[in-house]
Amino acid sequence: MTAELTALALAGLLQVAQFLLYSILANRQVGSRYALGPRDEPRQLTGYAGRAQRALNNHFEGLILFTLAVVVVTLGGQSTALTAACAWVYLAARLLYVPAYLFGLSPWRSAVWTVGLAATVLMLLAALT
Repeated sequence: MTAELTALALAGLLQVAQFLLYSILANRQVGSRYALGPRDEPRQLTGYAGRAQRALNNHFEGLILFTLAVVVVTLGGQSTALTAACAWVYLAARLLYVPAYLFGLSPWRSAVWTVGLAATVLMLLAALT
């Protein structure tokens, strides 16, 4: 398996871990009765639960682009040391992004997000050469 595919698999596991963290924090905030119910009346999550939800949603968005980059690199036979490094940088950025978002580390959260996006864009550009 290429480094890019390995990083993608680990990013998927990170997504699962983020979902579990979000679920625990959200259930603590709204209570199990509401969480297990039909949720007809939406509740706004705040604090750590709200931040975990937003970080999770952000990773869904970033993971789509990263997956696209990995697929293009892999199917195009364009895996190089550069694309492998970009994949690991993306994963490291996502790992740092979660606590940066949870603890409200501004502007570091945005800086880490930018690094992950730049690594993904660089992978796509590298696949075109």
